[in-house]
Amino acid sequence: MTFSSYFRNGLAVSAVVLAIDQITKWWIVFTVMQPPRVIPVTPFFNLVLGWNRGVSFGILNFESQLSAWLLPIAVIAITVALGVWLYRADRLRVAAALGLIIGGAIGNFVDRLRFGAVTDFLDIHAWGY
Repeated sequence: MTFSSYFRNGLAVSAVVLAIDQITKWWIVFTVMQPPRVIPVTPFFNLVLGWNRGVSFGILNFESQLSAWLLPIAVIAITVALGVWLYRADRLRVAAALGLIIGGAIGNFVDRLRFGAVTDFLDIHAWGY
């Protein structure tokens, strides 16, 4: 494989991840969670609609103009940096892994543009946490 084929494969992975991300979020928001509720799946896993205005695990999850502008700009910058890394990838596993991350990041960016927050619906918990 050549560098360009790794790049194309990584882009293909990111496109598939983006499509799956947006389809599942649309299904949850407009179908499954009408009305919003808790859906127990297992003793440690529920489906629950949530809106994350912060980053991973709700860190910086507050409504402010700073986070409304800073987080999307950070996502764009990080995605561009990952895209450069993907372009330079010399192994298929690296390209696929970067494609997974890029697809998820773009999906969350789309959510921020559409809803002002990232759609979350997977609630994994243990021992009350």
